[in-house]
Amino acid sequence: MSQKELKEAFISNLNGTSLLEISVGLSLAPLCLLCRGLLLILHHGKPATSSKSSLLLDFLVLVSPLLFSCTVLSPVIFFVPLVLAAACAAVFSKICSQRKGESRVPFGQIVREFQQASLDPEYIPAITVFRVYVNVLTSISILAVDFPQYPRRFAKAETYGTGVMDLGVGAFIFGNALVCPEVRQKPHVAQPKFASLARQFFSIWPLVCLGVGRLLSVKSVEYHEHTSEYGVHWNFFFTLAFVRLAASLLLAVFPKNKSWLVALTLALLYQLILNTTSLKMFLLHGSSGRDSRVGFLDANREGLLSLWGFLAVYLASVQVGLWLRRVRSSVQGWLRALGGLALAMLLLFLLLGVSQVHTDPVSRRMANLSYCLWVLAHCLMLFIFFVLADLALVFTKLLVRGSSVPCCWNVVDPRNSSRKRGMEAGREDKLPHLCLINAINKNQLLFFLLANVMTGAVNILVDTLRSKAAFTLCVLHLYMFLNCSIMHILHARNIVLKFW
Repeated sequence: MSQKELKEAFISNLNGTSLLEISVGLSLAPLCLLCRGLLLILHHGKPATSSKSSLLLDFLVLVSPLLFSCTVLSPVIFFVPLVLAAACAAVFSKICSQRKGESRVPFGQIVREFQQASLDPEYIPAITVFRVYVNVLTSISILAVDFPQYPRRFAKAETYGTGVMDLGVGAFIFGNALVCPEVRQKPHVAQPKFASLARQFFSIWPLVCLGVGRLLSVKSVEYHEHTSEYGVHWNFFFTLAFVRLAASLLLAVFPKNKSWLVALTLALLYQLILNTTSLKMFLLHGSSGRDSRVGFLDANREGLLSLWGFLAVYLASVQVGLWLRRVRSSVQGWLRALGGLALAMLLLFLLLGVSQVHTDPVSRRMANLSYCLWVLAHCLMLFIFFVLADLALVFTKLLVRGSSVPCCWNVVDPRNSSRKRGMEAGREDKLPHLCLINAINKNQLLFFLLANVMTGAVNILVDTLRSKAAFTLCVLHLYMFLNCSIMHILHARNIVLKFW
């Protein structure tokens, strides 16, 4: 077998992992975020760190644990969250011990202040963090999957199964829907019915160009590819562009506050067609039954037919985004919102169990009903974890007056919220170059594009299949640090490479 065939075989015919392992893994990023915030609060008031040392701290705490967890620490993945939680508890304990000698405010009063605290209603940091971390985890996985240290159970499943990378595809769709024009539009501002559709037409052309660029580059250098992911010519950039455009068209016709109903109708109808017609056999085996790839539809059947499932995920996520954007200006309001999110998550997991028994198991290749339910359930779980981490940081900032954490809620004065928000925003504006999350958020598409380009370069230059663990870790850390450093430099200079 050639090197290209060996690499294709290495990422083919896999079955994914368990829902429990994925759920445990989802707690890692929020714990890293919490640990970083607690460390910044602990060192509040000490000499300011330089931009470079801040980048190094963010990388070591926010990114490096994830690299280790999906490679050499994957056999003990269930213990990694415990270690991170213990580290967070130790830092929090240190903060409390320092506070005893500096403040006489009773702890009970702090708890009451926290319960009654008003939060900036215009900014939901968990949405930003969710989207950034999905991008980071995706960037790690697309290169790590080509190394033997990345567990095969984490890679994309061939037909049925729940791999970590299968979830990453759906989470990307979910994160995009949370900030789509239909969600960000002010409810009291009247706009033409097809205004969002026009904006999407203008905004998707970079995705189409990137999709064409990826297609031409992959074919020209004979880069290894897993054909059953999207087909011969299709790729994820095309999927994301089509889904965004189709969703805007549907939301221009149907009320956006009923997008969950449109999503449910699409998912159920698509699953019904899969079960009652020969469409499933065509999708899995081609028109001739021997995995044929004759004609454009046959060659790209996975990418084209899975669009219906991804569109359903996007529309359901729009409904989540609209619900999250409701004005909740207090800690108590967000605690109640977390209860609603938890109930929705449990309902989705229950429906997932029913769907897997009576229809089909989860299949990212088909983007069937079970896949849609699974993606939505786990994305809600991850978002809940991020909100909990953020609320924990809000409480800790009340313990240490004057401390600040980038990409975290600010406590505002409800009696003069606009002035207070301005003061807080001014303070945060001094810190943008000190926050890796903000840096990546400003140029997310560029970050993902660079990750794809560097992944291709590494695979061309390095024999990934025969790499040892130490070499793999060095390559992955260098790859991610280089990408993060570029985002850091651009953000420090206030450069946003987006003109559409």
